[in-house]
Amino acid sequence: MGIVSPQLSTKTLVPLCRQLATSYDAGIPILRTLEIVHKNTRDRAAREVLERMGRAIRNGKTLGEAARAQKDRLPPIMVELLASGEVGGNLDASLRDLAGYFEERQRMKRTIIGKSIYPALQLAAAWFLGSFALMLIRQMSFTDTSFNFNTYLEYYMRFQGAAMLLFGSGAATSVVLARLGIFKWIWGYVATHVWPLAPVTRRFAMARYFRSLSLLIGSGVPIVRALERAAATCANPYIERDLLKPAPLVAGGSTLVEAFAHSEYLPETARELLHVGEQSGKLEAALNKAAQYQMDEAVHAVNVATRVGEVAISLAVAVVVGYIVISFYSSYLGKFDELT
Repeated sequence: MGIVSPQLSTKTLVPLCRQLATSYDAGIPILRTLEIVHKNTRDRAAREVLERMGRAIRNGKTLGEAARAQKDRLPPIMVELLASGEVGGNLDASLRDLAGYFEERQRMKRTIIGKSIYPALQLAAAWFLGSFALMLIRQMSFTDTSFNFNTYLEYYMRFQGAAMLLFGSGAATSVVLARLGIFKWIWGYVATHVWPLAPVTRRFAMARYFRSLSLLIGSGVPIVRALERAAATCANPYIERDLLKPAPLVAGGSTLVEAFAHSEYLPETARELLHVGEQSGKLEAALNKAAQYQMDEAVHAVNVATRVGEVAISLAVAVVVGYIVISFYSSYLGKFDELT
């Protein structure tokens, strides 16, 4: 369970869905499968979800009904695929698709984290070393021999403590706002419209959308409901709102190409693939192709964003170093002026 959301994390869902898929593929009934995976799962929240689902099935509920009762903990796509797989008789395929989907999501997250580690370390070094040097230059004086490094170090640690307290307060406020559903609109606007975050956010959102839509349609979910459920996987309220607009148009008889004609975030390449898939009757394959293309573009966007971040941090470090050097020599030359 995440800090800002009650849903199970992707890291938890990856082994969970893979174990469910493997056990069910082996011919084990779904109720027994849930019990086996429950015993082998260490995550407490996941164990609670599996236990409640198993109890609901023993009380006469279907797998889909048991999953929907846990919709606060389970992602929408998981609920829909479990329900449609049970009704359509292809639960084994649905579980395999879910396992592959969350493994792909985990790879996305690892890509972003991996590309962000070096810029984050640069930023941390720039803050701690830069603030230390700047404050040291301001405290030192060539004419004052009473400077005590230990006293300065205590002062610096108090400053960093106050800074960390302020940072922690901001983080706690963000968590509260996220739980209230407010922070996603604030951060969503920044991530969707501010470069270089915008290309990363949009492309990852579209990759998730097309992959989810392909899985839902392939599992027999009605197209209108599939459009609504796939939009919920974007993890961005502005993109989700935009991608929900075609659903009523499709329900009214419009084609997918017509319904998405005025979408703000749908790339041109995706429109072309939608058109080809709809005309050829191979919509699921076209959506998979669109998802893969957007994933490749997202990885490229991450590389660009991290490069930009590295350059920006390097420039900031250079400015700080330049200021320290100038301050030092200004004080040094001022000492000679006092002597003359």
